[in-house]
Amino acid sequence: MDMGFLATATFWKYASMPFISAIIGYITNVVAIKMMFHPIEFVGLWKPYLGWQGIVPRKAAKMSAIATDTITQNLIDSEEIFARLDPEEVAEHLKVPLNEMTEDLVDQVMRTHHPEVWSRTPQAARETIVARIQSTIPQAIADTVRDLRKDVNQVFDLKNMVVTNLVHHKELMNRIFLETGDKEFRFIARSGAYFGFPLGLLQMFVWMFYQPFWLLPAVGLMVGWFTNWAALKMIFNPKDKHRVGPFELHGLFFKRQRDVASAYGDLVANEVLSPINILQQVLRGPYSDRIFTIIAHRVGEAIDESAGPIRSFMSWTVGDVNYIRLKQTAVERLIAQTPDAQDRPSPAMQSFVDYADRELAIEQTLVERMRQLPPREFEGMLRPAFEEDEWILITVGAALGLAVGVFQFVVLFGGG
Repeated sequence: MDMGFLATATFWKYASMPFISAIIGYITNVVAIKMMFHPIEFVGLWKPYLGWQGIVPRKAAKMSAIATDTITQNLIDSEEIFARLDPEEVAEHLKVPLNEMTEDLVDQVMRTHHPEVWSRTPQAARETIVARIQSTIPQAIADTVRDLRKDVNQVFDLKNMVVTNLVHHKELMNRIFLETGDKEFRFIARSGAYFGFPLGLLQMFVWMFYQPFWLLPAVGLMVGWFTNWAALKMIFNPKDKHRVGPFELHGLFFKRQRDVASAYGDLVANEVLSPINILQQVLRGPYSDRIFTIIAHRVGEAIDESAGPIRSFMSWTVGDVNYIRLKQTAVERLIAQTPDAQDRPSPAMQSFVDYADRELAIEQTLVERMRQLPPREFEGMLRPAFEEDEWILITVGAALGLAVGVFQFVVLFGGG
């Protein structure tokens, strides 16, 4: 070969083809991954036709339902969660935060409903009422936990809790997939270059002898399509190990089952099935009216017991009907003052959170059981992000590859 040819523009145009093909493969795969998760909300002119929303956020309800089925059917259920909580221990760890709010609670309720009566009540009598309530509330909480454990599914909807958290916080759904499948997504991106380079070499040799206008766009399309398709296949196939000579074939996702289980367990336990989230679901979920009835009954008993001889005075002063309404308001305020799931628990509530974390051991349970899942159930942790709409990812890759192929033909080779 004439060495002078190596310095010509024509040579470098040809030499660039495998590298451009590798870049096409990499970029199309990266863009396809980005389009799976972003934007979180629809961006465009006419939903759903002119614009785009990430596949995972768009299908958040369906994907969270699938994830929930995997959790509740294969990993942990409501009965097991509540069976791990000891009623007396729960009461002990909630005693301090409840005591802290009891004095203010009683004062607020009385000032709201019966300000004149409360203003005439001696300070010693007020302190006696508060002290008696504080002494009986722990037993009321323990009795409430026992009532919950008898038929937990009547007051706690685990599936609704998980689905609601993930649908309302689509970025959390994205994190579950992205952090669980971090290495798989990086492989998809890199594989575009791995597969694109040899295809580019083939393209270069063919172009030397045969230069139809459609070749470069067609090869670009093929690179964009094939790299995404092949990467997806290599992640999820084969599900079981197969040895071919010195090589062991095993889907990348299944090969990393232990690591994936750790990432998933950590994220779900701390962001979805946290003690505060569970408490919020019990108190404010779809069955909150039932839990309200249970708490009202138990706390009402505690208030009656704590009032003792003062109860007759209270009933006579404010009336029996108002006394009952006063107890109901106390329960409502008690529930309303529980911490929100998004807030950091107070130092007093942190004791309960630490206890619940330790006893529930949700992260440890999820990790251990996920590692033991058979391949088909384990596949359900990440596969839903691809399966139904993976044709979109492949099509996007093909379309971007086609566009770059047209660019090559027009810019590098002058459109023929």
